[in-house]
Amino acid sequence: MKATTTIKTRASLSNWFSKNLGDAMLASEAIASLENYFLTRYTDAKQPKDMAIFMRHESEGRLHCEVKVYFSPAAADIAKELNAEPCQKPYPNGLSLLAGAEEAWQTLFPSAEPRLP
Repeated sequence: MKATTTIKTRASLSNWFSKNLGDAMLASEAIASLENYFLTRYTDAKQPKDMAIFMRHESEGRLHCEVKVYFSPAAADIAKELNAEPCQKPYPNGLSLLAGAEEAWQTLFPSAEPRLP
């Protein structure tokens, strides 16, 4: 029972979600669609400072990089609607803010330097 409790505790600590949008050369339409969808929901939620989507180009050793987006915990409902996968909080290196308030950087990554797309 203790192992199950430990797993549940770890899972509850990671409320971030990620979604791979595929090849960076082909992802512009998916990025625009995601951003528009998010902005509608973000506005409806009264623009919370901790609700954001971050993006990074990741290659993981492959020839072409892929675009990966990360939904903050406050955007979890949106992430789930879009079939994003739970993940650990991303490292801020290489991330850019796709959508949300610029204050999201300070709120979610207090020691990181903000970057815009």
